Amino acid sequence: MTKQKETETQILATLRDKEMLLKEVHHRVKNNLQVVCSLLYLQSVNVDDPGLRQALIESRNRVMSMALIHERLYKSKDISTIDFGQYIKELATDIFYSFGIEDDKIRHVINSHNICLSIDTAIPCGLIINELVTNALKHGFTDNVSGEIRIDISAKGNNTLMLVVSDNGVGIPQDIDNNTVSLGLRLVRTLTEQLDGTLEINRDNGTEFRVTFREQKRNGENSAYDGRQKV
Repeated sequence: MTKQKETETQILATLRDKEMLLKEVHHRVKNNLQVVCSLLYLQSVNVDDPGLRQALIESRNRVMSMALIHERLYKSKDISTIDFGQYIKELATDIFYSFGIEDDKIRHVINSHNICLSIDTAIPCGLIINELVTNALKHGFTDNVSGEIRIDISAKGNNTLMLVVSDNGVGIPQDIDNNTVSLGLRLVRTLTEQLDGTLEINRDNGTEFRVTFREQKRNGENSAYDGRQKV
């Protein structure tokens, strides 16, 4: 019994050491990505061309969406998954701030249904949200129109998740679909394929993007998490 307890103690100590190491890795990756974000921001405020400035801001937001994932994992008690709802709130707030959007003009509404995701799923999902929210802010509320952007992610059973990003703005033109050549939607389509998912566009009462997918697991298994429980 003494030998068994010693072995268990050694195993627990090793696991704690590995967890601390992983947290440190996430912390350092987050710091490095934030340095890149700062450099892109500083570059954006020192260029005169509006198009180039906008491109730098959007690139900065893409990097920030990944940095936030590592920050959430570093702070999480369970480093295998993150609270995706809290992550979305931070991401949306950061995007709105980067565009100088006032809350009383355009607001964001988030429903996350206690979904927790692994890093392999959270990063592409975060990038998809970044692109779609950015696209809505740039094109959905022209001529100083007010409105709201909704982000909803939920488990649909059979290990399936659904991410919906919608707005009540002017609506996406009919000649634009998920095969368009615009960079933002090309990224969304590529990231959806990375998740082995499907992308649908609904143009009723504004614009709605619906991404249906299964969570990506490094061991090849698929699972969806609702309240940190498999469903």
